[in-house]
Amino acid sequence: MKAVVWNGPRDIDVAEVPDPRIEEPTDIVIRVTTSGICGSDLHLYETMAAFMDAGDVLGHEPMGLVMETGSAITHLRPGDRVVIPANIACGHCFMCDRGLQSQCETTQVREQGMGAPLYGYSKLYGSIPGGQAEYLRVPRADYGPIPVPEGVPDDRYVYLSDVLPTAWQGVDYAAVPEDGTLLVIGLGPIGDMATRVAMHRGVGRVIGVERDPVRAARARANGVAVLEMDDRADISEAVLELTGGRGADSVVEAVGMESHGSPLARAARAAQTVLPDAAGQALMRTVGVDQLASLLTAIDTVRRGGTLSVLGVYGGMADPLPMLVLFDKQVTIRMGQLNARRWLDDLLPLVGDEADPLGLASFATHHIPLADAPQAYEDLAKKRDGAVKVLINP
Repeated sequence: MKAVVWNGPRDIDVAEVPDPRIEEPTDIVIRVTTSGICGSDLHLYETMAAFMDAGDVLGHEPMGLVMETGSAITHLRPGDRVVIPANIACGHCFMCDRGLQSQCETTQVREQGMGAPLYGYSKLYGSIPGGQAEYLRVPRADYGPIPVPEGVPDDRYVYLSDVLPTAWQGVDYAAVPEDGTLLVIGLGPIGDMATRVAMHRGVGRVIGVERDPVRAARARANGVAVLEMDDRADISEAVLELTGGRGADSVVEAVGMESHGSPLARAARAAQTVLPDAAGQALMRTVGVDQLASLLTAIDTVRRGGTLSVLGVYGGMADPLPMLVLFDKQVTIRMGQLNARRWLDDLLPLVGDEADPLGLASFATHHIPLADAPQAYEDLAKKRDGAVKVLINP
């Protein structure tokens, strides 16, 4: 079959790889009909190169049709339409029972000291072949796959894999008080969806921060008050002005490790991509630092006693945080990988609603064949051609 593979930093290709097959009784194999390119895939494109192997298949946002089932699978059959959550979890361990599927104790990647595996996301998360491919093996299919009805376009359901539960979790973790103000920093797919979720959930006021004019315009068209500014001090001043000098009650940080600014951190992270894998991994695990401009903006702009919800992906182990400020402001911080299946009861009615309250049908900016994926990665990384959310149709 053909799949999107990682060959090296900034080197993505479409290549022939072995067809997936049933390996365990709880496996299924699906034919992928749609698969998203996630903003966090761009971290693999360059920054997390030390944890990648040439030929790794990318992608953790797939859906498709069941082609084959393992002997233990009784609730699915060939032809069923399913969405595959990004996490691989068992559904019955201590962590899963508490809605923390990203920490599943059955599937944790213990050799790396990490939580539950993710499809197509490096050695850190299990080196599981991803879903930007014609076919996908789905482990733990007795729990993971989400059956969805026929007759509705993939665009209405594919976001259950990652974008929707991540955004929903981020807003939930933000704990915005009644009639409070939520600031969302970064209006890429996750930040944009977080603003839509927040408005749907009745948050009193939603403000967005974004550098890219295309992304800013997208959110503004949905009723978000958008601040288009580069300088952190200017953003902080603008937020204070909009909130009576107090700051936002809650802030969702949806940018992560590769935010603009922090030139020294950018140089350090670039250096580890050219080292041999063992040396690069050791560097990341000991002195790795993130570009923290977005996170520092979030800390600046949240009010005293407020809540910071971190959705952006971070990978550094020696990040210099302003602990005095966080302590003095009495900020509550919540963060972590999505727990996709935890939020299904909230999300499925919204996805199935004919009124499409979150605007899912028009959320993607580009639909492409598998062969165009390398160019799409480059366009997304450089924010070209209005690319915000790209869906691959193999």
